[in-house]
Amino acid sequence: MKPIYNLDKIKFATDGPTFEKAVGLYEKGKVMRFKEELNGFLATVSGTKPYSVYVDRRQYDQGDCDCYLGQNNTLCKHMVAVAIYAAMDGKPLANEDRELIDGPTCSGKLGEMEEEKLAEIKRTIAAAMKYIKAYSGPSRTWFAYQGSLSEGCARLSKIVSDLPVSRQAAKILVEMLLRLDKKICNGGVDDSDGTVGGFIEEVVIVLEEYVRLNPECIKSFEDLCGKSTCFGWEEPLVKIFDDKS
Repeated sequence: MKPIYNLDKIKFATDGPTFEKAVGLYEKGKVMRFKEELNGFLATVSGTKPYSVYVDRRQYDQGDCDCYLGQNNTLCKHMVAVAIYAAMDGKPLANEDRELIDGPTCSGKLGEMEEEKLAEIKRTIAAAMKYIKAYSGPSRTWFAYQGSLSEGCARLSKIVSDLPVSRQAAKILVEMLLRLDKKICNGGVDDSDGTVGGFIEEVVIVLEEYVRLNPECIKSFEDLCGKSTCFGWEEPLVKIFDDKS
């Protein structure tokens, strides 16, 4: 019985320190006596003492652990380690599996993408965008909603950081930023804690780096001219375009 979630879900939806500690437990063989239950997974995780852990099959952050955090309804490294074991079926992690992306960065690699690759990138962006959705729930679901926004931005950060620097990629990023802006301004996204806005500003910095590596990328900023965004993030890019025109 496989879990509904996969390793990407665990990685992008868990805070970095907890994920790293969970990976350490998993790779050191601390997840023991793993077994499947009807609706989840049971295991013993070795720590300062053996901890009894249960993780749900559908939602990796739902379950129980008899450590201090688990007893206070907080997702702990022991639960995440068991979820990783379930998702990976006990198999080794690759380097990419362990890699955490702390915000979008410029890859620094110049290159064009073929049409098939472009289409794939657009599909993965669209999939990540689904986590950045409107909020209309009660206050008790607020933290889960913020978690969804964070996960969407984490997934998008991975995509951005892997892109080769080119006018193609710059255009994709500009389109993505405009879609995110529309979600905040008119799509009901509640970004009061600045998760999405902060991501947008970081991508603008990535695009400024694109220009330093490949001035052709400036042409992609034309789509921002005459636009009025929710907090003026486009202004540095429009200025670059105007200065070079």
